[in-house]
Amino acid sequence: MKKKLLFVINTLGYGGAERAMIELFEVLGSEKYEISLFVLTGQGELSHALPKYVHLLNPDYQDVSVLTDEGRKLLAKSVLRAGVGKGLFLRRAPYLLKNLWNMGKSGRIFPDKLCWRLLADGAPLSRKEYDLAVAYLEGGATYYVAEHVKAKKKIGFVHIDYGQAGYTRDLDLGCYRKIDWIFTVSDEVKEHFLKVYPEYEKKVSVFHNLVNQDRIRRMAEQGTGFEDDFDGCRILTVGRLSHQKRYDIAIQAMALLKEKCSVPVRWYVMGEGDLRSSLEEQIKDAGLEKDFILLGVKKNPFPYYRNCDFYVHATGYEGKSIAIQEAQTLGKPILATDCSGNREQIRDGIDGCLCQLTPEAVSEQLLWMIEHPEESRNYGEEAEKKVLYHTKGLDEFLALLE
Repeated sequence: MKKKLLFVINTLGYGGAERAMIELFEVLGSEKYEISLFVLTGQGELSHALPKYVHLLNPDYQDVSVLTDEGRKLLAKSVLRAGVGKGLFLRRAPYLLKNLWNMGKSGRIFPDKLCWRLLADGAPLSRKEYDLAVAYLEGGATYYVAEHVKAKKKIGFVHIDYGQAGYTRDLDLGCYRKIDWIFTVSDEVKEHFLKVYPEYEKKVSVFHNLVNQDRIRRMAEQGTGFEDDFDGCRILTVGRLSHQKRYDIAIQAMALLKEKCSVPVRWYVMGEGDLRSSLEEQIKDAGLEKDFILLGVKKNPFPYYRNCDFYVHATGYEGKSIAIQEAQTLGKPILATDCSGNREQIRDGIDGCLCQLTPEAVSEQLLWMIEHPEESRNYGEEAEKKVLYHTKGLDEFLALLE
């Protein structure tokens, strides 16, 4: 008899966690496992990439990104439906007010973190009992699996610098007590998680993202990538348009680079998010409308990786970036900021470069890489040699099913 597995994720967009989860589905296959998926928000544009044997449980699923205007309206309706229709605004008022107050004191307000509890408590209850329930993302998915799913065993995944991302014990309400095992996607993510939850050290281990490098290389040969007629140095960044990704720094760095660089340079960003309008204003104010291009989301990003000259990941913090792993797979010279997550993936001066998160540091390092093509090419060649497929976490995952 096949083991019954339930995966829960917050949304199903083009994020790294979603792509890693789909890779795990393909590794698990359908021979031994009956795999179901519940998407907490009930939306996301990556549903077409699900293997046919994965049963999507959402009855009214919307193939719309939560990062678009339409997607944000749908998400707001879901929150209101849970908050008003199910009375959760009233029932959870002490929780919401306490955490809003704590966020205000810290100087960082995270509306999405407050909404995850409402969405988890307001989602349809799971009537079926599973052999294993997997919360593939922190926040809402974990709250739902911990509180509202019947399963013989429960697993939670953590993909981010937990405290830096805004999660706290007050937000979580003890959810990890009900999770049997916790996987983090890198050693640094594990370290940061255990700073918040040191008591769970004995049930936390690392499960590196599964990266199908052969498929990435095949898909890089499908399609043409950039469609403009630009004949110069192309810089690429991939990631949602959010504060974490610090595109404000990238825009300022591009302005400085344009002043100093002797060759034509153009910076492309692939991704979508709620900062698009403000970033467009910043780009306009800096006079970079033709130099800093927001490409939006692409179903196949890999031809763009293949055709760029440099990949840049100038972020404030990370868990473990799949975008960096994709760029490494395709042998690209990489510049990343020296922060949690990034420094675990790049050996500075060997298979890429690390720098501080300032416009000056990013532009100066990029300028050096452009002016030293042989050294940059060597970085890309070393990056391409890296083995990015690790099975230890997968083996531990499968052992939990025995």
